[in-house]
Amino acid sequence: MKSHSPWGTSKNPVKFRIPTADNLVPIRLDIEIDGQRFRDAFIWNPSDPDSEIVVFAKRTVKDLKLPPAFITQIAQSIQTQLTEFRSYEGQDMYTGEKVVPIKLDLRVNHTLIKDHFLWDLNNFESDPEEFAKTFCKDMDIEDPEVGPAIAIAIREQLYEIAVQNVTSARESRMNKKGRRGFEYIQSSKTSGNGVDIVKLFGHKSTVIRKRKDWDVYEPIVDLLSNEEVDALEAKEERNNR
Repeated sequence: MKSHSPWGTSKNPVKFRIPTADNLVPIRLDIEIDGQRFRDAFIWNPSDPDSEIVVFAKRTVKDLKLPPAFITQIAQSIQTQLTEFRSYEGQDMYTGEKVVPIKLDLRVNHTLIKDHFLWDLNNFESDPEEFAKTFCKDMDIEDPEVGPAIAIAIREQLYEIAVQNVTSARESRMNKKGRRGFEYIQSSKTSGNGVDIVKLFGHKSTVIRKRKDWDVYEPIVDLLSNEEVDALEAKEERNNR
């Protein structure tokens, strides 16, 4: 098994990357044209040539029988998100050995998933897709769309945390007096403060659940009725107006 260097400390920073085995970009699309809406989420290899973007957009529009106007919008949205990701490449990150809370709160078709657990940022072999696959198996989830949705949600939060760590490193260089700027991960709507994994747990796996303060967070999976799904979709539609 290949190994990676641990996340950077103040003395040994590492270059920007998401703490997973494969440094893929989570892409999320939400496009509406003339009253028709297209939403999707997937991962993209930032090393792939940009020419693949238009090919993907055209294939998606053809497969889903969307109006041709969606081709440009899909391609532009993907390109924008890839450009933002690439803007962080080569920049330093400071974190040290940390675990952070990851929160799942999503609905996929008729399945509602809620969970809260800790993720080891120092494990560069972590695999959100494998975790999602195991989660679905353990919770007896049969919908094949749930696993990818869980993996994307995890990747998006890990991406946001990595971006925050780049910002912390940049700020610490600009203001050397703020020496503690790289000793924590800033709070956010998806992350929260990092914790020292070695002091709390020793050397353990990527996902950690057993901790006194975290016992209340157990996976919740509900199967919704058609009426409940309709009500939720109507509520989401109102909120998006």
